[in-house]
Amino acid sequence: MKKYCRAAFFVICTMLFTGCGTKGKNENIEAGMASVAALEYDAALVSFEAAREAGENQRLLYRGEGLAYMGKTMYGEAAESFETALSCSDGRVNSMDYDINYYLATAYYKQGKLDEAVNVYNAIVALKGDERDAYYLRGVIYAQQGNLDKAKEDFNKTIALKKNDYDRLVDIYGVLAGFGYKETGQEYLQAAMDAGTKDMTNFEKGRICFFLEDYENARTYLEKARDGGGYEAVLFLGKTYETLGDNNYAISVYNTFLESDGPQPQVLNQLGLCRMQTGDYEGALNAFQTALGIENNGMVQILKMNEITAYERLGDYERAASLMKSYLSSYPDDEEAKREDIFLRTR
Repeated sequence: MKKYCRAAFFVICTMLFTGCGTKGKNENIEAGMASVAALEYDAALVSFEAAREAGENQRLLYRGEGLAYMGKTMYGEAAESFETALSCSDGRVNSMDYDINYYLATAYYKQGKLDEAVNVYNAIVALKGDERDAYYLRGVIYAQQGNLDKAKEDFNKTIALKKNDYDRLVDIYGVLAGFGYKETGQEYLQAAMDAGTKDMTNFEKGRICFFLEDYENARTYLEKARDGGGYEAVLFLGKTYETLGDNNYAISVYNTFLESDGPQPQVLNQLGLCRMQTGDYEGALNAFQTALGIENNGMVQILKMNEITAYERLGDYERAASLMKSYLSSYPDDEEAKREDIFLRTR
């Protein structure tokens, strides 16, 4: 596949590309996108190849192809597809240009090409100064690179553009903590609490208290948020009890939710992890496998790895090794899994 526009993502004023039009309907592209949505990435690529042969819209084709490669963790191929999709611009920036560039930046990031990803975000904010996601994601990379000042500058801009976005605030904390700046992340959370909590829900207050390690207040707020707070409130309430050392009560919190609301992948996964902590590996395995049976959930990769771990803890290394082989066929870039695979094959 030919590469286009590796550096110039928005060459709208200088270049127009031809040969990227469409003939007739985009039936194969639609089939490919349906396969992407169903996580059937190989089938999607077959449909996109058929779309190429049929002369369908190349901009949509290469965008979809990039998404399929992303799903297969083939990030180099994904980046090439997104670059080619961008090369099909008619010269006028629209929402799809931003959409493709975000995906392209992610593909670069996944390859470890952090400077290339930053350049994409630079281009986005240069054209649209209120793109909160671009500031946030650029801040993530700066934090990873150890440039705390630049990271804070972007995170401050993100917050200033929408001050009551507590989900994003927690994301910022998680990024900073993950890259060794936990205290700085907690400063953001504490500043939000100090600014007043009248606009916060009990869940938001409880979650922030959890990350501030104020577990008693976290428990108080999250108990209030438990009824009607959805699975996230239940997750954080359970995690709070786990942190306080009461795994049995945490398990009861998860089970009560599941009995009333039905199977939910995130709660089942956390139930499995909690059961693992208590040594109930059979119960953990059951939780992970029940979650894997839920269609179209976004936790398949995590659940599959946890399932393998449960079999390993049960001493069933043959089954764990078999599942790991299947896992690596779907997620070949998981380096940690590759190391675990070597361990399992030598048992």
